[in-house]
Amino acid sequence: MSTIINVIIALFVFGLIIAFHEFGHFIFAKKNGIYVNEFAVGMGPTLFSFQKKETKYSLKLIPMGGFCAMLGEDEDVEDEHSFSAKSVLARLSVVLAGPLFNFILAFLLAVILIAVAGFDVPEIAQFSDSSPAKEAGVEVGDIIVGYNGTRVYKFQEILLFNQLNQTGNDITLTVNRNGEEFDYTFTPEKTENGYLMGIYGGGRVKSSASGVVKNAFLEMRYQIKSVFLGLSYLIGGKLGFKNMSGPVGIVSMMSDTIDEAKGSANGDVSLAIINVLLSLLSFSIMLSANLGVMNLIPIPALDGGRTLFLLIEGIFKRKIPTEKEAFVNMVGFALLIGLMIVVMYQDILKIIY
Repeated sequence: MSTIINVIIALFVFGLIIAFHEFGHFIFAKKNGIYVNEFAVGMGPTLFSFQKKETKYSLKLIPMGGFCAMLGEDEDVEDEHSFSAKSVLARLSVVLAGPLFNFILAFLLAVILIAVAGFDVPEIAQFSDSSPAKEAGVEVGDIIVGYNGTRVYKFQEILLFNQLNQTGNDITLTVNRNGEEFDYTFTPEKTENGYLMGIYGGGRVKSSASGVVKNAFLEMRYQIKSVFLGLSYLIGGKLGFKNMSGPVGIVSMMSDTIDEAKGSANGDVSLAIINVLLSLLSFSIMLSANLGVMNLIPIPALDGGRTLFLLIEGIFKRKIPTEKEAFVNMVGFALLIGLMIVVMYQDILKIIY
């Protein structure tokens, strides 16, 4: 029963994040005088709907995202209120509004998380028994400000870099100690869990109001950066296809996150609720930032693909025939569905085995 509830919560959160993405398209369509035929939250059969002016507002049965259907979105319509009749700049703003709203949502959720739970400081709290970092001269209380020459702001960011270190190459940590910076180079320890530095962070620390805003930007920066790093490693062959996850895998991970949050409360119901909410906040920040970045990839059927078509039109001052663009988007959508099925199959196997 608990697993079913976890899955329902995960689906609901996942759906709201996608719906907020579509809400961005909706708002900018309205601002640019584009008629929205239907704005829906959820997918599948309609549970409830009402008409206001030219737009039908719907609530669907399956809590998985939503859509914003605009007039003239996939065909040329001779109407001043159609998407196809608007300027390149107007259409570009509508297309990019979806990813933009995902980044806005990620930032707002990060503000709430950091205001309540504090910021993940890159401070060393303790070492493992055979820590190569300690042997190199790193000390408890050091603030890590660099990893192999790259500026870092969160302990989680350091763990991400180290997780991507699949070769065991030497690591150089730059630490701030009493206002001075020192570099320490060492070879990570090879274990069954990868190459480890043998360091543990100091957890989260509360900050001032201005610090909350600053660290919320840093949180969003980290999430966006982690997506780009993951994509670059995937394209470069440093990460395998098995590392990809689709909706099934995401919902499964969210369900596991909820279970872990409950378990860390040691039977305290109030603490369990707080832990679950904070865990969902953290996961939602990651998911919203991921959705924003992935939609900007210039692949047909995604916002990035549409953006590419609009940029080509803007540069060459010649509109690509809507039917040709629609065909390319249809092919791209079919390929994405195929990829999603393969990834979904892989996610199901991970859950079963």
